[in-house]
Amino acid sequence: MKKQFNVGSSKLKVNTKVLLHLLVFSLFTFHFLLFTSYADEIHSKAAVVMEASTGRILYAKNPNLRLLPASTTKLMTAIIVIENSDLTENVSISKNASQVAPLKAGFKEGDKVTVETLLYAALLKSANDAAVALAEAVAGSEERFVHLMNSKTIALGLEDTKFINAHGLPGPHQYTTALDLSKIMKCALRYPKLKEIMGTRVTEVSTENGNAIFLKNTNRLLWSDEELIGGKTGYTRKARHCFVCASERDNDMVIVTLLGNPSRDGLWKESETLIGKGFQIMANKEEPVIYFTKADYDVFKIKKAPNKKSLKIKNKSSKIKRKTKLVKKKNTKTVAQGKSKKRKDYKVAKKNGNGNKG
Repeated sequence: MKKQFNVGSSKLKVNTKVLLHLLVFSLFTFHFLLFTSYADEIHSKAAVVMEASTGRILYAKNPNLRLLPASTTKLMTAIIVIENSDLTENVSISKNASQVAPLKAGFKEGDKVTVETLLYAALLKSANDAAVALAEAVAGSEERFVHLMNSKTIALGLEDTKFINAHGLPGPHQYTTALDLSKIMKCALRYPKLKEIMGTRVTEVSTENGNAIFLKNTNRLLWSDEELIGGKTGYTRKARHCFVCASERDNDMVIVTLLGNPSRDGLWKESETLIGKGFQIMANKEEPVIYFTKADYDVFKIKKAPNKKSLKIKNKSSKIKRKTKLVKKKNTKTVAQGKSKKRKDYKVAKKNGNGNKG
């Protein structure tokens, strides 16, 4: 023992280095286990917990992952409406608005209702007919209204959000992120009327003709969490279950956003978990956490573009194949057209199914 210690300073240094390496390794392992536990706990594809007053990120999973917004889109619709219209103004429901599918409040063509009534229907029941009627009332058409929505995203500095309609049903080039949606909620909270509507559990509205419509909020947490200010749900088959909400405790407020949760029950459970986690971090009882999961990004199967040489070779071989198949195509053209037409009709029918609730 004596000999080893005396020969020693170098050996002592080596041992010190080993200890340092072990310490670093243990810290790394601890963080890895911490992230893994969070990943196991949160099954939504993306999530963000934000401090409402400052915009500070307290927790995030894949915050910049572009995903479908579903009916959380209606939050931006409501912002544009409240900034550009008189809530007491009467709106006549158009044929186009009355026929939008699938989730509706039940407004009929020619019904006259106030802008405020339509906001309640859009934010509580997530009614697509109300969203389209609001868009037409503010901008004359849904297309022009969408332009206002996208202009607002630019004004808010949202780089990963684009809208193609006022209700949130899926379509090409419509997307948002958990981070951007949190910022949209932060903007909506500036308007007391929107806070009031989002925090309403049930209400009854009526048309000018006296037709009563009962509205129940799709946000289940309003019945179980007294600290919840309000929120907006969303669901389509492609987007899965989505939710953005705000909760207040001891003058502190957090915004929680989840996108792409596999189930409704899971959505509520994770929302409650993240609300609690947000307040814990704000009280300095936990550390902020931001992490990314490769599996969720790989869903999009992003591939590198082929280099020019291989592309040229493929083009040459494809030209030869086209010539040899040309005669066969002529003989089977009629049959192929018939088959493709059937497939197209099936896809359209499938797309118009009741799974996309907005």
